[in-house]
Formats: sequence, C-alpha cells, structure tokens
Amino acid sequence: MLKKTLAALAIGSALFTAGQAMAADYKIDKEGQHAFVDFKISHLGYSFITGTFKDFDGSFSFDAAKPEDSKIDVTLKTASVFTNHAERDKHISSKDFLDVAAFPEATFKSTSVKPTGKSADGKTTADVTGDLTLHGVTKPVVIKATFLGEGKDPWGGYRAGFEGTTSINRKDFAPKSMDLGPQSDTVELYFTFEGVKAK
Repeated sequence: MLKKTLAALAIGSALFTAGQAMAADYKIDKEGQHAFVDFKISHLGYSFITGTFKDFDGSFSFDAAKPEDSKIDVTLKTASVFTNHAERDKHISSKDFLDVAAFPEATFKSTSVKPTGKSADGKTTADVTGDLTLHGVTKPVVIKATFLGEGKDPWGGYRAGFEGTTSINRKDFAPKSMDLGPQSDTVELYFTFEGVKAK
C-alpha cells in the first residue's frame, strides 16, 4: 500500500511539473547593445524621420514549445531619443512632443501572445498584445513579432532573439502635441533584441 501511495505521488509530481510551462527567463542584452527600439515618422508628408531610443531595459520569458505562455516587460527612457540631429532631439523631448521632463519613461507590458504561424522564411510568428504607456497614457497595442532563433553564445550563455513591428497614432497618447498634419500622426515602430538566459 505504501509503495503504491509513493508511486502515485511520484507520478502526480511528475505530471504537475510537466504541466507547468518551463518558460525560461531572459534579460534583454542592453549591455552588449544587441537590442534596438527604432521609429519612423513622416515629416510633413515630404520625407521620413527615423530615430532610435538609446536607453531601455527589459526582460522576457519564453518557451519555444509554448510561445503562448511568453511574456515581456520593457521600460524605455524617453530622454534617450536620438535622430542624429541635436536640435531636433531637443524639440522632440520638449512639451511639443514627448515632454520627457514630465514623462521620463515609457513602458510596454504584454498581456497575451497568440501564435500566428510561420513567416516566408519559416520562422515562428505571433501577435504580442500588451499595454503601452506613453506620455502618461496607457493603451493596448499589438506587435507583429517573429522569433529569430535561440542557442548558445561564445561566452557560455544562452540567447533567444526576436523582432517586431507595430504602429501607433501619437495623438492617441498626446492629443495636445504639436500638429504637423495627419500624415505625421502615425509612428511606425521596429524592435529587435537578444535576451540572455538567466542562470
């Protein structure tokens, strides 16, 4: 009887462990700068301004076998905006746009991950839905994400990498920001990053 009880407990424990998604935790590789948050926006309908945010940090959990259990959390310093033009960066940081003095951080926290199949080159894709907080306003956004790959690195670590795109209307987050016409309201965002697996 005792042996049967112990066997049942062992089997139950094994099933319980297997039932829990063994998603690994990763730290976004900011130190090695294998991570980028870039943007593109029309300038008056005549050209495009592209830029990046230099300072951000975050983490994610991921299991390739159960991507729907993945999560990501990113915090970005808005004052780190860079468009390769100092005066423009100063203007974007002002109250006309980002107002970095009042809103020094932007955040993204995922709420769900929905696998969507494969890309043309066979990589796993997913819709990552989450809450974006920008200019003190929080709204849901959907990022079209692609899992780029995972494996060991030359320094004894283990990495996983992704890219994603989405677009937002800046007036949804800062309705009183400077009006440059409707063609300049849509901001295209591009993300790519590697995460280093926690040891």
